[in-house]
Amino acid sequence: MNTILTINVHQLKILIGIAAKMGATMAFTESGHVRRYLKRSEAFKMYGRKNVEEMIRAGLIFPRKDGNFSAAWRIDRLEIGSVQSAKELIVLFTNPIKAC
Repeated sequence: MNTILTINVHQLKILIGIAAKMGATMAFTESGHVRRYLKRSEAFKMYGRKNVEEMIRAGLIFPRKDGNFSAAWRIDRLEIGSVQSAKELIVLFTNPIKAC
């Protein structure tokens, strides 16, 4: 079965903006201008503590630790950015009136 998805100009602008942001993040990360990993506290500031903890609990992102004891958590910048972008797109396409 073929399904046709229609989107309005506003949704298209948001979609292109999210894609551009992810592309820029990937380019800066790969070129070394931005660190690949965020500290847990940085992720909390950027995405909100509740959101980050929920992403971890749901298994959407995986924090990494270098050591066993007092090592800081690291969260992959592209991983958390992708999950956040996906959440924004879900809201955009499931509730088009609220997203506008």
